[in-house]
Amino acid sequence: METILEIKNFNFTYAGALEPSLKHIDLPIHTNKVTALIGPSGCGKSTLLRAMNRIHDIYPGHTYEGQILLWDQEAQKHNNILYLEKEDDMIALRQKVGMIFQKPTPFPMSIFDNVAYGLRLSGVKNHSELRDRVEVALRGAALWEEVRDRLKENGMGLSGGQQQRLCIARAVALKPSILLFDEPTSALDPKSTRAIEELIEELKQEISIVIVTHNMQQAVRISDYTGFMYLGDLVEYDTTENVFNLPKNELTKDYVMGRFG
Repeated sequence: METILEIKNFNFTYAGALEPSLKHIDLPIHTNKVTALIGPSGCGKSTLLRAMNRIHDIYPGHTYEGQILLWDQEAQKHNNILYLEKEDDMIALRQKVGMIFQKPTPFPMSIFDNVAYGLRLSGVKNHSELRDRVEVALRGAALWEEVRDRLKENGMGLSGGQQQRLCIARAVALKPSILLFDEPTSALDPKSTRAIEELIEELKQEISIVIVTHNMQQAVRISDYTGFMYLGDLVEYDTTENVFNLPKNELTKDYVMGRFG
């Protein structure tokens, strides 16, 4: 099966820390599949997720070792994103590998401008093209019908679930290869949670998804593959069905059965 991203023998140490937070991680991210990362708090899930688009670099001093190989469609090869140094290359990386955070992060501007913001930064200036791509993105985030007559209103005025879908639309507008979701529904009500889950299931037809979740039922519902992490190690990785029904590691078995967490 094709991989959009491959993590190989990856170590990560936070600035000033004596020990690495991630140790010898090997993880494939398969194309157009949903990969869930599960494990107790502090096990390294979010640290690993954020390394996939090097968002840790916003704060200097962290140490990387190993490889994070992102598929380059034009060159037909994987490139190690840990070698990127130029600011333009980092911006391009984060357009290809988008991030959706736990708490919705709409900008204090109109719904339209929220989605158009990244497009304008990437060089799209024609208003007709902007309008069309904003609509496509909002439709892709299952939000268009709810906001089509409110595009000039402030995005901060939307409900929590709508704000999260607006952030997804903002990311989708840039046509990313991968979307990283860090606990995207933990602050949402059940109805909004289901809407986001249904959206993720639709998005994987075009975009590869990685999601960090504490909700094991959510991982079962929406993911194709699951990685179980504990104390900075990737203890087990397999299809979601195998991880939850036929785990190979006793620690994985104890976790998915709720014996610790």
